[in-house]
Amino acid sequence: MIDIKNHISASIQTKEKILQNEKFLTKITEISKVIVNAFQNGKKLLTAGNGGSSCDAQHMASELVAKFYFERPALSAISLTTDTAVITAIGNDLSAEDIFFRQIQANGQEGDIFVAISTSGNSTNIVKAAEEAKKRKVIVIGLTGQNPCKLDAFCDYSLKVPSQNTPTIQESHIMLCHIICALVEDMMFNKKDCKC
Repeated sequence: MIDIKNHISASIQTKEKILQNEKFLTKITEISKVIVNAFQNGKKLLTAGNGGSSCDAQHMASELVAKFYFERPALSAISLTTDTAVITAIGNDLSAEDIFFRQIQANGQEGDIFVAISTSGNSTNIVKAAEEAKKRKVIVIGLTGQNPCKLDAFCDYSLKVPSQNTPTIQESHIMLCHIICALVEDMMFNKKDCKC
């Protein structure tokens, strides 16, 4: 039987490691500034992931398009995990490994951002999309676990959660996405009453 307290404790301990790592925290701010710069230059943010990470990809895009803490203009963010016609066409006609690669090929432009979310960092369809993004001079931000991985080779920036446990990594990934969304809103719109 799953030990509830151990699960919660593992999540807390991982987030404590992040909290105590100044380099990691600085990197979160740096990544947020890169995203703000892209938006200010008329670029867009693309996100992708598999399974639970696909939900994180959609979640992040939705917070940027709609709002996070306060009302403000929409920001151009697209999750590559949501168009079932495109995904199933690519999966059927080409390969499941191409579902994100092909969308990057179609929509990725120089200066855009690609947030690649993979707990292992070795998901073939994510790695292939990141490689294509680099070719197109799209800025690649990777969210992974702590282990060295294939995605590392194609990331301009990466946030490697200090855990090897998939659920724990995912719990930290959504926290990081929330923080980035809050920082981007605050930097772009300077809302004085934001309780970030």
